[in-house]
Amino acid sequence: MKALFGRKVSNLKELKEITEEAVRKGQQGQSYCVTKEVVLEDSEFHSFASDFFNDQPWITEEDGGVNENREVRCIRVINKDTGEKVLVNSEGYSYPRYTAIEND
Repeated sequence: MKALFGRKVSNLKELKEITEEAVRKGQQGQSYCVTKEVVLEDSEFHSFASDFFNDQPWITEEDGGVNENREVRCIRVINKDTGEKVLVNSEGYSYPRYTAIEND
């Protein structure tokens, strides 16, 4: 599986825009592996997605980085109501430092 990760993207709207642009330019994504899943109610997901610079209680310093296979280690954040998914690589921070949209 591959995803296009953006660094320090402010919110989901911006992430969608830069992802569309990257796809248009033919950019290839990075391989990733999911280390845990977080399922949020719709209102919680929208709060999370509206400001990726906010610290999140479910992100720890151990989340993120790259594994021995050079895959990005990330958290899959799922909107319980819509099924929309965002991948988060915290790189040792408590906020989503790198984000990507996960498509089925």
